[in-house]
Amino acid sequence: MENKKEIKDRIDEEIIQTEESILKYQELTQPIAPDCAIGRVSRMDAINNKSVNQLALRNAEIKLKNLKMALSKINDSDFGICIRCNKPIPLGRILLMPQVITCVNCAR
Repeated sequence: MENKKEIKDRIDEEIIQTEESILKYQELTQPIAPDCAIGRVSRMDAINNKSVNQLALRNAEIKLKNLKMALSKINDSDFGICIRCNKPIPLGRILLMPQVITCVNCAR
């Protein structure tokens, strides 16, 4: 696949952004101290926000793993080829979501 340098740069950029997001989500998912002087409703809201942030953290960790996998396979002959239909994945899709392994049609 052509444009490997552009794709590699995009993957590197995404890895940095995702690692920053993971750090942010890790801070937001810290336990809520029971002795913290907040009201019952505020505590319930904080617990709800924590569960939302935990899901976001898990998703970011999965994305990071997939980005690192894509980076390790960038020089493979089948990089940028859909794993389902074996057709090339458009460059725009790869640059938008460098961790993808399927074309738009197969992703549906």
